[in-house]
Amino acid sequence: MSQSHQQASLPGCPSCEEPLEPGDLFCGACGYDLSAVPAPPGDRPTVAITVPAQGAGAAAAGGPVEWPPASVTDSADVPAPTHRPADLPGVDSGGRPLPTAEGTAVRYDEPDAPEGGASGDFELAAPDPRAAEHATAGAVAAGAKVCVACRSGRVDTDGYCENCGHAQPRERDHMEQELGPVAAVSDRGLRHHRNEDAFAVSTTALPDGSPAVVAIVCDGVSSASRPDEASAAAAGAANEALLESLPRGTHPQQAMHEAILAASEAVNALAQDPGQALEHDQHRHQNAPACTLVGAIMAGGLLVVGWVGDSRVYWVPEDRSHASARLTEDDSWAAQMVAAGLMNEAEAYADERAHAITGWLGADAYELEPHTASFKPDRPGLVVVCTDGLWNYAEGADEMAAAVPADAYERPLHGAQVLVGHALDGGGHDNVTVALLPFAVTAPGAGSA
Repeated sequence: MSQSHQQASLPGCPSCEEPLEPGDLFCGACGYDLSAVPAPPGDRPTVAITVPAQGAGAAAAGGPVEWPPASVTDSADVPAPTHRPADLPGVDSGGRPLPTAEGTAVRYDEPDAPEGGASGDFELAAPDPRAAEHATAGAVAAGAKVCVACRSGRVDTDGYCENCGHAQPRERDHMEQELGPVAAVSDRGLRHHRNEDAFAVSTTALPDGSPAVVAIVCDGVSSASRPDEASAAAAGAANEALLESLPRGTHPQQAMHEAILAASEAVNALAQDPGQALEHDQHRHQNAPACTLVGAIMAGGLLVVGWVGDSRVYWVPEDRSHASARLTEDDSWAAQMVAAGLMNEAEAYADERAHAITGWLGADAYELEPHTASFKPDRPGLVVVCTDGLWNYAEGADEMAAAVPADAYERPLHGAQVLVGHALDGGGHDNVTVALLPFAVTAPGAGSA
């Protein structure tokens, strides 16, 4: 990925938002290289807009014993036909310094300072980790977190190293989880200073003992307050609701509807709790936390999806000779323009207002109407559940199928890692989260045309 190289002229560090002085080459707090300021992102964060509420539909319901065939409409009466679907020098494992190739940029306290040299501005209170040996056993034995940069300093409660001052990576910057047949990966991306996405994956059993697999993916609305907390609360609440209702025999489509309502209540509750505003948010308007949600359930031969917002579900057949499909419809300005016949899809999604969402979870949202749809695939395939941080770089169903590695059905975690890498290679303008669920068909005639 190309970057424009220019003198820094930012009010704050792009990495940690520490105030900068004119002419600074490096951030004094985290060491961010200010001589290479990234080009402005080509897209925009998710922004909620206010529109008149659409007509509310009835919640999906199913029989208590045998589940009916896939519905021809979702819960909002929208047709849903069944688809056939290394900044600082480190050490190697032996403790020896890693070789530094000539010309490799290394961050020092001042430009071109020799290794071990002191800064003209200040001296480190502790020994310089680049020139001295440090004993880390004591800190580790005491259970203290050790700095990932100097590998010796203790990390304070504010997330900075007491020795070198390096900001430590947040736990949510990159998350991976594999649980039986489902896997998910979430990454902060290359532009955002924190990860506002969240996911939850789980497995349970239906009353007859057959397995049920769940994946929930949430994307915090960046224009709202505490979007990271909103997405985490929604993903956790929806997952818990499904793990409680599915074993009781609730139809998966009804269970998904109820799970989205539970997620909405969890996000609404955050508006009553001001929480702790982060330092970089102290001058920001405080409004209701908000997020989008998309989820998928595989149970009893059915694939059930549910969503509010613009995160999506794609179906990619294991046999790529068959067509892929997108199983969700965005709650967004662009989707409304296309549905109204005012623009074609290419024109709508090229508009700067394309990603303004018209449906979300949050206390300031209009009347919530979860979308759900039920599908009964007749062949094996891969269910891709993702935020727009991924589908921005693979929008069409065919594009998404092309980005999914050939072995993703057998190796879902690896497949999710590859898809996150695809988004990062494309620019990584947003947080990226994707969950993969391989869908197996065991009924006679599986895989037939």
